[in-house]
Amino acid sequence: MKTIFSGIQPSGTLTIGNYLGAIKQFVELQNNYDCYFCIVDQHAITVPQEPKELKEHIRSLAALYIASGINPDKATLFIQSDVPAHVELGWMLQSMTYMGELERMTQFKDKSEGKSAVSSALFTYPTLMAADILLYQANIVPVGDDQTQHLELTRNVAERFNNRFGNTFTIPDIKVPETGARVMSLQEPTKKMSKSDENVRGFISMLDTPKQMEKKIKSAVTDSEGIITYDKENKPGVSNLLSLYSALTNQSIDASVAHFSGKRYGDFKVEIAETVVSTLIPIQERYNELIHSSELDDILSEGAKKANRTANQTLKKAKQKMGLGK
Repeated sequence: MKTIFSGIQPSGTLTIGNYLGAIKQFVELQNNYDCYFCIVDQHAITVPQEPKELKEHIRSLAALYIASGINPDKATLFIQSDVPAHVELGWMLQSMTYMGELERMTQFKDKSEGKSAVSSALFTYPTLMAADILLYQANIVPVGDDQTQHLELTRNVAERFNNRFGNTFTIPDIKVPETGARVMSLQEPTKKMSKSDENVRGFISMLDTPKQMEKKIKSAVTDSEGIITYDKENKPGVSNLLSLYSALTNQSIDASVAHFSGKRYGDFKVEIAETVVSTLIPIQERYNELIHSSELDDILSEGAKKANRTANQTLKKAKQKMGLGK
């Protein structure tokens, strides 16, 4: 069975874009792969965090993973900081990574733009991300298309390590979902939906109330043509809603366009809102059962034990290859 690794930052409540681009895919993948799903809290601190809020976000994210269908009997769910090998291997890989490679990372450019000062961790965190993946000898890493550059760096650093010290790490393949990989803002459909958007109407949180979901969908930007067709360049708003509906219903874009043929934008938005609500309400119900339960603590503790066993084996091998330790 091939291994999959993926991680999500606990930097706020997940959006429906995170669900469709990541967690929904994970639920399907866990049946056929050895899956490691990590709450990457050490990545979150590359920018300032309030400790109390960070702890709440970690727990909330873990509960959403399980509520969305991640089965701890099939997949390993754990918190990154509970596995010290991540930071140790991250430092080792940093010694194998070039400044020029990190300077080319567009995510660093985006996150540091306009700021008078940023942490050095924001610059070097792609090497920690590489360690996250390589510790579990992942064959496949499912990511949104905005993360492919970091995966290419991971592949390059792993190959460089293997070439210098001998075969140590599996070179991971990148898996970008065909649908739902990049849900756009409801208010600015040329920008990716983000939980950090200052305009709360631009994203749907997985914990929004039904009324909030409906209101946000109804206020989503479309255009004045009144024709429901898929054209990302000329009709980004309508195309984004079609992508959202297609991913939620597991239909092709063409099938979704045919389904809404001849309908008005108002009816179009009402049905999409109903689909969003019917998808998220069962998840929210299970989430509320988990969030303050000992069941969630037990799942995360067991996940950390499994992750530590695997990660420490890889770390020991890598340290021996580099000549570290006794």
